[in-house]
Amino acid sequence: MKKTNKQFDPFKNLILDKYEKEIEASLERGEWVSAENQEKMKEMFKDAAMRHRLLQESKKITFRINQGDLIRLKAKAKDTNIPYQTLLGALIRDYVDGEYKITL
Repeated sequence: MKKTNKQFDPFKNLILDKYEKEIEASLERGEWVSAENQEKMKEMFKDAAMRHRLLQESKKITFRINQGDLIRLKAKAKDTNIPYQTLLGALIRDYVDGEYKITL
């Protein structure tokens, strides 16, 4: 078989939307400049992406809860038509975001 030197061009039949066309035009007009310290910027964004990914992952935990509280939590979750673990996660998230104050 004969080998060909044709390389695949992923941009050959690319259709751009209005926003993408504006970006392409601004690039052709020279409105974009390279960032100073590109390697430092790349590392900063890489680090930010890693932290974001870690924050989005969930962690399985085990803890004890009063059975009556669990029954009531499950009932409230059922009333709102969401899984009780999702409700519990939302309550924890709201608490750590400062939405709720707890007094003991």
